[in-house]
Amino acid sequence: MKNRAPNMKYLFEPQSVAVIGASHNEKKIGYKILENIIDSKYPGKIYPVNPKGGEILGLQVYKSLKEINKEIHLVCIAIPVKYTFDAVKDCASCNIKFIILITSGFSEIGNINGERRIVEYANKNGMRILGPNIFGVYSSKAPINLTFGPKDIKPGNIAIITQSGAIGIAMLGKTKAENIGVSSVVSVGNKSDIDEADLLEYLVNDKNAKVILMYIEGIKNGEKLVRMLKNSTKKKPIIVIKSGRSERGAMAAASHTGSLAGADEIFSDIMKQCGVIRAESIQDAFNWCKFLANSPSPKGENTIIITNGGGIGVLATDACEKYGVHLYDDIQTTKEIFTDVVPEFGSTKNPIDLTGQATVADYECALKAALKSKDIHSIICLGCETAVFDAKNLFLIIDKMFSESRPSKPLVFSFFGGIEMENLVNHLKINGIPALSDVYEAVPCFGAMYVNYRNIKYQEDFDNKSEKVEMDNNIINNIIKNVRKDKRLFVLSYEAERIMKAAGIKMPESNLAHNIDEAVMYSEKIGYPVVMKVVSKDIIHKSDIGGVALDIDNRKEVIDAYQAIIYNCRNRKPRAAIEGIEIAEMVQSGTEVIIGARRDELFGPIVMFGLGGVYVEVMKDVSFRALPVGRREAMSMIKEIKTYPILLGVRGEEKKDINAIIDVIIRLGTMIQRYNSISDIEVNPFVVYEEGKGVKAVDVRILLSSVSVGSIK
Repeated sequence: MKNRAPNMKYLFEPQSVAVIGASHNEKKIGYKILENIIDSKYPGKIYPVNPKGGEILGLQVYKSLKEINKEIHLVCIAIPVKYTFDAVKDCASCNIKFIILITSGFSEIGNINGERRIVEYANKNGMRILGPNIFGVYSSKAPINLTFGPKDIKPGNIAIITQSGAIGIAMLGKTKAENIGVSSVVSVGNKSDIDEADLLEYLVNDKNAKVILMYIEGIKNGEKLVRMLKNSTKKKPIIVIKSGRSERGAMAAASHTGSLAGADEIFSDIMKQCGVIRAESIQDAFNWCKFLANSPSPKGENTIIITNGGGIGVLATDACEKYGVHLYDDIQTTKEIFTDVVPEFGSTKNPIDLTGQATVADYECALKAALKSKDIHSIICLGCETAVFDAKNLFLIIDKMFSESRPSKPLVFSFFGGIEMENLVNHLKINGIPALSDVYEAVPCFGAMYVNYRNIKYQEDFDNKSEKVEMDNNIINNIIKNVRKDKRLFVLSYEAERIMKAAGIKMPESNLAHNIDEAVMYSEKIGYPVVMKVVSKDIIHKSDIGGVALDIDNRKEVIDAYQAIIYNCRNRKPRAAIEGIEIAEMVQSGTEVIIGARRDELFGPIVMFGLGGVYVEVMKDVSFRALPVGRREAMSMIKEIKTYPILLGVRGEEKKDINAIIDVIIRLGTMIQRYNSISDIEVNPFVVYEEGKGVKAVDVRILLSSVSVGSIK
């Protein structure tokens, strides 16, 4: 077998390229691709391939790949789907390293087998496939424009990976309109072989790429992507646009690309965990990319707003709070810095208000003072159109400031008003100065910058190496083995409780009663009050059918509850096989949360935490993380839920035992990673008591995967 992984460098920096499907017809994709390669002043060898032979655009056309008889690093295939496999076989016989498969008609329309056949054959013969269903690759390093997109791509420092061909081509047009230069643009399409993680391995080490932008519709190998993103975001900013947020959008994404879109909440939380900056729109993404690629990194989080209007200053303040930008609030220091440039009726309290009478000189002095101060780390400069606002001369001052020596601090401008203000913003943009018309476009640039800043600064705080967790592996494996033997995927409640105890997680004391006498005996042994729950492999949601009785306080109530539960279950689920009635300790009330772990089809093992109880599906106040998760990351997911303040204690209540919650999150995460047969674990409610008094898992649900994958070693 040949080497499966040629160096990704050959995809971005090929010294020779062949185009199978190069066309004599100017309207065909095969012609456009060849034309773009030549127009990009690609210095390497170009070999058009077409059975008709002849000449295209001054280049000799070869009738087959074998006829070339020279080393070829990269082959582009742009022919009908029925001929592609034979073309791939020809590539193998010529020792090709990478194939760019432009052709569509594969998994995006259900032709999964045809796509898989090509990839398996290519990999077996040491080749990698990019695509199919793509528009190609642009690389400024080669340089080469191997796409059927626009010709005149501006070289720069932003790398783009896009799953959608149409959006990718439109992005190229947008970069030109926004005066944005790109280092590379890669269309991944169906991601049959090469995916985002493979490309990041090259791009994160490409000095030409300062920021990476990804448009994603679906994910095929989430665990691999998470590992790569965690490492990559430590080196440079990565911005992601993810479509398929809504249920209908996710369905459209799956049909368009052949990938699964996945739950958006899980995707969003895991991207945050990886340090990725998620954009809501393409416009936001481009604003942030342009800003991050061309602005210095901040040395701290103290941001100042300079403005000539109170209203726009308040809007910017609101935006800063929304996007996590810290406004410098040392009133004495800002007074010392800005007293000389702010009129008496202005304000030296952040936002710094130069008032509506502010002149160009006032702006210049205020900007210089802010840039000079060591206490100020970043600056937002705003302006509203007034009768005395001199847009033309302000542009000259700002342009001079940037052209003489670019400021050593992040600086963004936003000016609002009529034609003169719009012209000011446009002139600044054209000259590579960060400027936008609306504060809710400008401030998010700082929000993105500080996500990246914190990710790099605090990366050591989130060391997520798995902790060594002791569990009784024999007990857990034996229970799983018995459930499998019984041909069940649902672990019964008493079995789940034994698993939890073996995993070191506190459960209420309980026993399984098979008749009324046993129910009474166990109730008196445990001590009143008790809880009674039906145990049946056929009944998952017990309370929904009257299979649970709470706060049972004496012998008579035990007998009545036992009979009521049996009657309810026989009436509502007549075919259910009832193992017995579980008698359990009535847990003392506390704060109810939910903790879970599951084997996600996209991201692999993940953990979940949130507000628990009967309203969990209504409130949906939960957070997710991909495993492994360390203590600091577990703490961050706890803080992320909206109802976190409840755990800190409200209205005179004591702080809850958050450390005990973290212990259980880590234990459940360890279980889902260690025991391959377990697909889902959910503890709800999980009762948390005051700090130091621990927790108790009240109701546990454990499911096994449909395919037996064996126990741990």
